[in-house]
Amino acid sequence: MDLDPILIKQEPDGVIRVKGTRVRFDTVVTAFNLGATAEEIVQQYPSLKLADVYAAISYYLNNRSDVDAYLNKRKVQAKKVRETNESKFDPSGIRERLLSRREEKKDSHL
Repeated sequence: MDLDPILIKQEPDGVIRVKGTRVRFDTVVTAFNLGATAEEIVQQYPSLKLADVYAAISYYLNNRSDVDAYLNKRKVQAKKVRETNESKFDPSGIRERLLSRREEKKDSHL
């Protein structure tokens, strides 16, 4: 995917961000695809400039197949990371364990 170097920057780990921010490009595209306007996206992510959001949306619309391929690749990567983490740290019962710890901590401070 040919990136617009003025608009977006690819990090060494492959993540593409809106340049000058920590906001991922896929965050903007996903919000747009869910029906958010550029103004709503800026409200949600104040580090973004309205012009940059419009530019990101424009880039997406002009390069939809490349961007969709990138988004699919990111989904696969995220799934692998989630599965790896869940295999190392069993998520079942986590809420109960955390609530129990909080109660124990409260009781010890009394």
